[in-house]
Amino acid sequence: MSTEIIRVPDIGGAADVDVIEISVKVGDTIEADQSIIVLETDKASMDVPAPKAGKVTAIHIKEGDTVSEGDDILTIELEAGASETAPAVEEETAQAAPMTTAASEQTVMVPDIGGAEGVDVIEVCVAEGDDVQEGDSIIVLETDKASMDIPSPFSGKVVKLMIKEGDTVSEGDEILAVTVEGAAAPVAEAKSEPAPAQSASAPIAGGVEAVNVPDIGGATDVDVIEVSVAVGDKVAEGDSIIVLETDKASMDIPAPKSGTVKSLSLKEGDKVSEGTLILELEVEGDVAAPQAPATPEKVAAPAAQSPATKAPAKAAPEVDQSAVLAEPSKKVHAGPAVRMLARELGVDLSLVRPTGPRNRILKEDLHAYVKAAVQKAASAPAAGATGGAGLPTVPDQDFSKFGEVEVVKMSKIQRLTAENMVRNSLVVPQVTQFDKADISNLEEFRKSLKPEMEKQGVKLTPLPFLIKAVAQAMVANPSFNVSLMSDGESYVQKHYVHIGIAVDSPVGLVVPVLRDADKKSVVQIAKEAGELIKKALDKQLKPADMQGGCFTISSLGAIGGTGFTPIVNCPEVGILGVSKADIEPRWNGKEFEPRTMLPLCLSYDHRAINGGDAGRFLTYLNALLSDVRRLTL
Repeated sequence: MSTEIIRVPDIGGAADVDVIEISVKVGDTIEADQSIIVLETDKASMDVPAPKAGKVTAIHIKEGDTVSEGDDILTIELEAGASETAPAVEEETAQAAPMTTAASEQTVMVPDIGGAEGVDVIEVCVAEGDDVQEGDSIIVLETDKASMDIPSPFSGKVVKLMIKEGDTVSEGDEILAVTVEGAAAPVAEAKSEPAPAQSASAPIAGGVEAVNVPDIGGATDVDVIEVSVAVGDKVAEGDSIIVLETDKASMDIPAPKSGTVKSLSLKEGDKVSEGTLILELEVEGDVAAPQAPATPEKVAAPAAQSPATKAPAKAAPEVDQSAVLAEPSKKVHAGPAVRMLARELGVDLSLVRPTGPRNRILKEDLHAYVKAAVQKAASAPAAGATGGAGLPTVPDQDFSKFGEVEVVKMSKIQRLTAENMVRNSLVVPQVTQFDKADISNLEEFRKSLKPEMEKQGVKLTPLPFLIKAVAQAMVANPSFNVSLMSDGESYVQKHYVHIGIAVDSPVGLVVPVLRDADKKSVVQIAKEAGELIKKALDKQLKPADMQGGCFTISSLGAIGGTGFTPIVNCPEVGILGVSKADIEPRWNGKEFEPRTMLPLCLSYDHRAINGGDAGRFLTYLNALLSDVRRLTL
């Protein structure tokens, strides 16, 4: 008898794949196509079948190993009569079979579904033994936005189902195997056939175009806080169609063209990312083709029913702390959808108690773990009458007994600003130093240039001079251009100067960032700062517009006041508060003369900056503001 080594077959180019189960042992007699090991990647688990029948004489791997294509799995003793040349003939025949045999088995895979992963299978429409026709629905998938039927690319008999209701799938996952009568198309056609179903998100003949979420600075899962149009509305190019809100700002998404809204794919409370379908627009001047409305109706109608359909699946089971392991597990078995969900929730899977077959973690186990964690967190404040950070809370009062009141829900930006202010005031040992800068010459120079700048469309206020001066002061005093590391032993020294500008926007306090302020002229700064402030006031800021700041300027000059103590905007270590300039008498050595004095309030993190550093920073800043010529040096 001859022996043969069975090796890992083509696994789609994946390398170092986990071996989570060995299904045979030495001495077992195995059949062709019998599962011998189970592999698991980040995206799927797969059975590796035996290509031939025989007796297992040696196993070369063990559970917990990682393997790649071509690695040895086991050695088998071939059955009597099996020729060593037979495999080549069988393989050649198998390769030719789809094109020459009367019947062949084809595997149907999940087609392109717009890049979505971990999509729920809410219905399997066929069973093993069923006859299907090309185009018949075989499964129904449901995302957060819509449900979709996956059609069969072949006519034939279902011989094997690889999925069931409740599973989650991604593009390329196997659905079923079907025996195709007559000449069979290559398997690759199974993936390309359903592509026309995706045409709903591409421009449709007849003037109906899809409007998707544009570039929003890389932000994902952004809240839709307002839908500004309805089906049938006429919109002009530039009209706001939805309003989004991130952790930092809210922004209007404008219509890219004029036309009539044919269908809406979003509602208030949904979450979107770049590329998400918003609506379909019949562009002005064009006539929609008769078949065009069918596509949005098919996709959009189930989307409206999606929350009701999915609600039961999202309900977490009633659990207690038994869902949490006392000690981390050394081995974690979980499918790709569970792992992705765990990453999104920030859950350590080694602490989740598994209840699935072979100690696999199910979605229900993950929901149970999260619910247990929430219950534990919720009970802690109640016991000690403290907030989540261990701080005493202020009890609510019934103010209505004193007069008419209303309860107003804070916007997301207001809530996050409040949380950040509390965190920063608790974490940062803050010191504020006060001074006044003589900006008489600066104001005289600025006003002399004002008419010329207005002709160029530039609004030259004191702010651009302040930004330029602060940027130069940071270059001269690099201790202000750092961020402390969480280990308490290191800090990051930055070699760029990006200045944040606190803006009182309609949705709350936002801080857009002007980049490389030390390398730009005052006029350049005036233009860019004006654009950033306008975007903030128009609710058009993107997350990227508010990232990377090194230092913040908060000016209350237009509002008034003689001074205040701004809170350091972590992870920055300094912030400059600017109040209203005023005329004051100043002694010049011979007499008092009127001078324009600007109050400055410098707050800083005393862990990174000491009083001497702050004093030198303010002295240098005063010198720049008092003699505008120094800004050109």
